[in-house]
Amino acid sequence: MKTAIKRIVDILVCIVLSPFIVPIIGVCAVLIKLDNPGTVFFRQERLGRNRRPFSIVKLRTMVPNAEHMGAGLYAVPDDPRYTRIGPTLRRLSLDELPQLFNVVRGEMSLVGPRPPIPYEVECYEAWHRKRLDVKPGLTGLWQVSGRYRVSFEQMVQLDIYYIENWSLWLDLKIILKTLPALFMREQA
Repeated sequence: MKTAIKRIVDILVCIVLSPFIVPIIGVCAVLIKLDNPGTVFFRQERLGRNRRPFSIVKLRTMVPNAEHMGAGLYAVPDDPRYTRIGPTLRRLSLDELPQLFNVVRGEMSLVGPRPPIPYEVECYEAWHRKRLDVKPGLTGLWQVSGRYRVSFEQMVQLDIYYIENWSLWLDLKIILKTLPALFMREQA
């Protein structure tokens, strides 16, 4: 019953937000195309509920083939792989907006643990895998609780707390805290 309610809320919120979000994605897409050759969207395999793989959709913030440029697995400030507009898209989390399509498709939820990359899950301890018991989210307790100041272990603890204490009220509180958290964070 909880998952059905959560799914209905996800769809309703996506319907309400789409008249605002789709034009923002459109403007970002034009800016990406004007800034740098290549595709507008970036797809990456992630793992969802019960380790089900899916392709996460984001706006591209790096040059084509950035993953082969040897600058590391994770982006850092002043990373030479960024396009000119990339850092701004990341800082404002605009690159994440296309994940609403993942929510509509049922691969993600608005709120939940972030979807991990498959190689990350290979390094998980047994208790870490509990985060894969629910659909991953666009935002979550980790993002509004310090994000980059929180260790991986603390992030997993926050995810497990969320899973064990889920309610519509908790989702609403996390969603309402997400925007201020985006503007107050130190780096993308």
